[in-house]
Amino acid sequence: MSAQTNAQPIIIKRKKVSGGDGHHGGAWKVAYADFVTAMMAFFMLMWLLNATTEKQRKGIADYFSPTIPINRISGGGDGSFGGDSVFSEETLPQNGTGATNARPTEGRQARGEMGGSAEGDATAAQDSTFESLEAALLGQGGESKVMDNEYQHIVTRITDEGLVIEVFSLPDAPLFDPVTDRPTDLLRSLAALIVDTAQTVTNGVAIGGHVEAQPIVLADNTVWARSMDHATVMRRLMEGAGLEPDRVERVTGHADREPSARNPMAIRNNRLEIVLLRE
Repeated sequence: MSAQTNAQPIIIKRKKVSGGDGHHGGAWKVAYADFVTAMMAFFMLMWLLNATTEKQRKGIADYFSPTIPINRISGGGDGSFGGDSVFSEETLPQNGTGATNARPTEGRQARGEMGGSAEGDATAAQDSTFESLEAALLGQGGESKVMDNEYQHIVTRITDEGLVIEVFSLPDAPLFDPVTDRPTDLLRSLAALIVDTAQTVTNGVAIGGHVEAQPIVLADNTVWARSMDHATVMRRLMEGAGLEPDRVERVTGHADREPSARNPMAIRNNRLEIVLLRE
């Protein structure tokens, strides 16, 4: 009995064996790679927006636009079995670049044929001409601080409508007298300069007037009349400088509805847009 009492107790220890810290899996690597890819795509997008022209951006957008024709009425055959063409306005989804009655999609595109069309060649030639006129007007140097002559009042851009030549007022050099609203000598020189350049082509001309906003407390807001008067004055100056009157296709006043400066009352909004229209 005493022998059992003095026996050493048996102690059982259960040791928990762990596998160490480990690497916690690789999911974070996938997330990080996705983040880096997204940032690279974002910076590439920012670079493209800054390094391309409006026409080039439209071409990139058209490349990624869905162009799969969907026929909602018939098989879309245009051969012996009849039916509507899948490239007609009624069956092609309208996303801004589809076919229309005036400009239907050409059959060669349906067959997957490549190559330029007569219209595309004419557009390319017109763009080349506009670029030459831009260089002549020094449009890329508009608002440059190193220019002390009238060229600092000109900026240009090529749009779907044509070559837009924008002439604008600066705080120390307005296009119109602030008191009498008569054209200044600067505007007369700009009109002669533009006509001298426009004489090298035969495109039609559109003239639009823009003015700065007026205080809302005025009982009689004259922005519409002033913008139209400015456009009319520019038309007369250009015709007086040698522009054929038959080339003027449109004279419009836009009031203060399309400001170019953040402050709607800034004098920079007092401008004229002369468009050499596409033929």
